[in-house]
Amino acid sequence: MRIAVTGSIATDHLMVYPGRFTEHFISDHLDTVSLSFLVDDLEVRRGGVAANISFGLAQLGVSPVLVGAVGKDFDDYRAWLVGHGVDTRFVRVSPTRHTSRFLCTTDLDQNQIASFYAGAMQEAREIALAPVADGLGGLDLVVVAPNDPEAMVRHTAEARALGLPFAADPSQQLARMDGESVRSLVDGAKYLFTNEYENVLLRQSTGWSADEVVGRVGAWITTLGAEGVRVERSGHPPVTVAAVPVEEEVDPTGVGDAFRAGFLWATWARLGLERACQVGCTIAAAALESIGTQEYKLSRAGVADRVARTYGGEAAAEIESKLRI
Repeated sequence: MRIAVTGSIATDHLMVYPGRFTEHFISDHLDTVSLSFLVDDLEVRRGGVAANISFGLAQLGVSPVLVGAVGKDFDDYRAWLVGHGVDTRFVRVSPTRHTSRFLCTTDLDQNQIASFYAGAMQEAREIALAPVADGLGGLDLVVVAPNDPEAMVRHTAEARALGLPFAADPSQQLARMDGESVRSLVDGAKYLFTNEYENVLLRQSTGWSADEVVGRVGAWITTLGAEGVRVERSGHPPVTVAAVPVEEEVDPTGVGDAFRAGFLWATWARLGLERACQVGCTIAAAALESIGTQEYKLSRAGVADRVARTYGGEAAAEIESKLRI
């Protein structure tokens, strides 16, 4: 199965505030917020949604194709990704812009305040999928993850035109895009990924009811944080899968990307949707216990053990039989 993952490629600047953001919000003055938080820690890490998903897939034994735009400062990052099994041949390098930057501060309650500098990502709209598919002898799935909005619309339209199945992951860009654009991203997706808040935001943006959204996609996967994940499909009862317990919540950045990587690997391994969610939750737990979005390490025994402890021996045996790590 050849998976192309389109979306952002960025450097993450992750900071920790040793307090609670909510203690500094004054209810009568929310229209004039001006706050500065003195942070204790700074971690500079590799990130970007498409790169994070690709890294996770590669850790599980799939060699995904990363499709996005970066700056000339990408050489070290490229070497890291290639060294971990990611195909970067179709990454566009901008001659003038820097690679995107994600700046995020997390407080004691795991609340986050973040900013994103697009940089070279704006040139992702210039990337066509047809040469990627031709160069690889076809594609089995295109993941349309958060990216330059015009690039997301273009890649979705191209996937339809080329007859390629696609996964829609609008995530952070739901707040940026209008209803028509969001509808174009969702309609016909094999998989649709949202978190619980984005689930509501997507319905508001599209004007579709939950049933209408479900009727337009193959499967709607909604992550629910500590409550796990829910899968909805037309004509089937919802499937809910519990989250994997974690030893310590270290950093929530990129946890959703890790879930998507685990889920997509399981579909590549021809496991069912319930098993796919179980794998996704397992990889998400590993990411949550690490600082940075590409710092977690996976082993066959470790994955199987976590699956067994949360979902039982039958699930662990079926998943372990597919693992090649």
